[in-house]
Amino acid sequence: MQKIKISYTDDNSIARIVLDDGKGNVLDHVMMQELQDLFNSFSTNNNLKLLVFEGAGKHFSFGASVEEHKKDSASAMLRGFHQLFYSLRDLSIPTVAKISGQCLGGGLELALMCNILFADKTAKLGQPEVVLGVFPPPASILLPEKIGFARAEELLITGRTIAADEAKALGLVNELFADKETMETEIAKWIELHIVPKSASSLRFAVKALRAKLNHVITNFLPQLESMYVKQLMETHDANEGINAFLEKRKPVWKNS
Repeated sequence: MQKIKISYTDDNSIARIVLDDGKGNVLDHVMMQELQDLFNSFSTNNNLKLLVFEGAGKHFSFGASVEEHKKDSASAMLRGFHQLFYSLRDLSIPTVAKISGQCLGGGLELALMCNILFADKTAKLGQPEVVLGVFPPPASILLPEKIGFARAEELLITGRTIAADEAKALGLVNELFADKETMETEIAKWIELHIVPKSASSLRFAVKALRAKLNHVITNFLPQLESMYVKQLMETHDANEGINAFLEKRKPVWKNS
């Protein structure tokens, strides 16, 4: 089953990418590979002006597969996941995330990589990795850049999930809509007004310019955090215990090491 649905509008200049695994739109290795193949194909497409990411059904994404966070697969999972961020960095095509329902963990990280986040009032956003005894490498870099260091620290250390109105107040969400249908209509208008009339080439230069600092930070620090995760974090008892406890639907027993 294909886990990515892709469609194009406005003379194939707008790409709509729907995460769709039939339930929580979990970013497992299959979905990640489909996204990677899609991004690779975009690298030779000069006409694209915007990528719009959304989730099928009620939710954007529950996040990356917890099963694939286990020690024996964590390294491959992170490598594949982080390549998506490097590819979006290199493409520099403007990106929008349309968020309904749960947008957690790796799902929120994908949204954070987007230039603009739109949400409806059902949206719930969070980086709950620390609750499982681990940390989110891309969010550790992107969230402080998006909403400021103090706000990001609190969310990443607590791992709490926030409602749509708090996300809007924090500046994480650019615009909040009453429901999914209204969001759909208003984003279509926004695209027609602000994106379609512009040059695809010039839009990419605009993204490259505004992200000069962010791209430098991603390039220099994401590999460091990936290494820390695989070589240090996953050697601890508690990181493995947190993942296993979640999968076994029980409370973790921490050893604080």
